[in-house]
Amino acid sequence: MSIFDLILMSFRAILSNTLRSLLTTLGIIIGVSSVIVLMAIGQGAVKGVIDELSALGTNLIFIEPGSSEEDGQKGAAGSALTLTREDGEAIIDSKILGVDRLTSMIDFTAQAITPSNNIGTQVVGTEYTYSEIRGLELSDGRFIDIDDVEKKSLNIVLGYQISNQLFPDESPVGKNVRISIAGGRILFNFRVVGVLSEKGASVGVDEDNAVFIPVSTLQARISFIKNPTGETNVNNIIIQTSDNADESLIKDEITNILLARHNVSNPDFIIESQKDLIGAASSIANILSLLLGGIAGISLAVGGIGVMNIMLVSVTERTREIGIRRAVGATKGDIIKQFVWEALTLSSLGGIIGIVLGSFISLALDGQIQFDDFTVRTVIQPLSIVIAFAVSFIIGLISGVYPAYRASKLDPILALRNE
Repeated sequence: MSIFDLILMSFRAILSNTLRSLLTTLGIIIGVSSVIVLMAIGQGAVKGVIDELSALGTNLIFIEPGSSEEDGQKGAAGSALTLTREDGEAIIDSKILGVDRLTSMIDFTAQAITPSNNIGTQVVGTEYTYSEIRGLELSDGRFIDIDDVEKKSLNIVLGYQISNQLFPDESPVGKNVRISIAGGRILFNFRVVGVLSEKGASVGVDEDNAVFIPVSTLQARISFIKNPTGETNVNNIIIQTSDNADESLIKDEITNILLARHNVSNPDFIIESQKDLIGAASSIANILSLLLGGIAGISLAVGGIGVMNIMLVSVTERTREIGIRRAVGATKGDIIKQFVWEALTLSSLGGIIGIVLGSFISLALDGQIQFDDFTVRTVIQPLSIVIAFAVSFIIGLISGVYPAYRASKLDPILALRNE
């Protein structure tokens, strides 16, 4: 008996009990579609994390303060006041091979005030190199330049959304914005010199909703950001390396410089490269993706049990058919092939429908899942489709073997007599 004959016979058996066959394949359909949808969400999360971190710039190394400790309780990473602007200057002065640019950052919340608007914003005190490191573009004016930093000027650059909120119908360049800090106890009057192009939310600073001023201005005018030695505390130092730089060697050299400056034997700071962060985030997201796929795989296994159950019922109902086939010369192998192919056909049909349904749902969910400012995209990978269909096929094979074996063991005489 040819494969074509076996497939044709399988379809006849399936169509003879259409409703039961449909309900049987439903478990496979749900299982396969669930695997594809959840894997698409997982892979979309992986891509989203990588894109977010990549949007920070290229070839970056991040340094932030270590954890504070009070009464034996350790705080979160970055909670200590151990990193200063002078640390960044020392790194630049060391002329480490492969270090192209560096920027120090200090950020805090404040009020941005114009005669007609008063809104909360994030103030970022930084260097003129920040825009080059972050790859920022401007829609109007310019970014902070080296003169602003050296002269400690009261110039400010507005993020896209902040500009629209403070000056909805006009260009803000050349106009004044007051920045109120610490509930109005500290007030500065800044002149707007530029507006950033819209960038969208990203990891770290939301540049659309932030304003940028020279860190030297804060250093000169606000005393509470200085430590007891008179150096200026910062939240982050970002370093951009050249394309072929040895980042491990650079991190080691920076670590030695900071250990010597801080006069400590164990680092009181955290140093990580962009590649480290992308690798760690990708690993976590991939584990999540596999976990989601495994959960969906359980429903696929349940569907396989349903196929086996129906095939066992089918063997019982078709005892006379089996007896007649054996009586006219069908071998045990022919009977096994018949029932195995019926199970494979049921599972394959469920797999194909599940692939179509899962792909449609994945496309429909693309960009519709959101956690705070993070939008999850769905990414359908061909591998997940192949795996889902292959698993459904294997489940069909396994689910059909035992019922087929039972059918082949029926004595043809007893089968005809029992009917």
